[in-house]
Amino acid sequence: MTTGERFERAVEIMARLRAPGGCPWDREQTFDTIKPYTLEETYEVLEAIDTRDWKELPGELGDLLLQVLFYAEMAQEEGKFSIDDVLERLSGKLIARHPHVFGDVQAVTSQEVLKNWEALKAIERTAKSKEKSTEENPATGKLAGISSAMPALMEAYKISSRAAGIGFDWPEIEGIFEKLNEETRELRAEVAKIPEPPRPHSRGIAGATSQHIPEELRVCLEDEVGDLLFVLVNIARYLSIDPEMALRSTNRKFRLRFQQMELSANSSKRPLEQMTMEEMEELWQQAKKSESARKGTSR
Repeated sequence: MTTGERFERAVEIMARLRAPGGCPWDREQTFDTIKPYTLEETYEVLEAIDTRDWKELPGELGDLLLQVLFYAEMAQEEGKFSIDDVLERLSGKLIARHPHVFGDVQAVTSQEVLKNWEALKAIERTAKSKEKSTEENPATGKLAGISSAMPALMEAYKISSRAAGIGFDWPEIEGIFEKLNEETRELRAEVAKIPEPPRPHSRGIAGATSQHIPEELRVCLEDEVGDLLFVLVNIARYLSIDPEMALRSTNRKFRLRFQQMELSANSSKRPLEQMTMEEMEELWQQAKKSESARKGTSR
């Protein structure tokens, strides 16, 4: 069976599931009800890549492809478009955005490719903006096309990258660190306005404060925390680091270390809940040392 035949078979299976007499659950789904699954499957693909689970990745990619087939089948039922339109749009975009491969444009390095890519995308955005803009909804500007539905870290990265593309950027990274210090001072100034020093409502240092904070002050705190995060995203961008992936890596690292703490605590017959902060910190340091030993590093 060829790749094309396999793809057609998957399309036919999806159509059968949605057809009369097919699967009741599949037939009940809409564009909106499927959206959460699309996001979930995307993150499962990323998790498989992060953990280098090559045996699981084909299945996860298949689950993600299913989302495309699902949307295309529902769209075809409503007479909007079909999977053929999706594939045609994809092929056309790949060819149009790679003139150095399918045309006579020269691009020897990956930097030149990216420069051409951004220029072509800018032309596409301008064309789309003219098509979509109305007096009530002007879809214009340098930030047009950046979805606000994506994870906030990714959105911040794309927004700042787009702004930097026209020169609205720090001339050197030291300027961003100065901005980081400025935003930190501003946040600390707002924190100082809290009637009592914020304390966690649970034993752990990561617990959220249970203290009542006036709504106006809470809005200011949220604003300052957001500013601080945005600066950190810019530092990541300056270093060519994906902030979303960086945070995911740290989350995964914390999970592993914390799980090691739990194992050590269970071995000592004393759950973490019964330990002091000093005892838990000791287990944390042990987990870090074990991690370094496994990696063969001396962190």
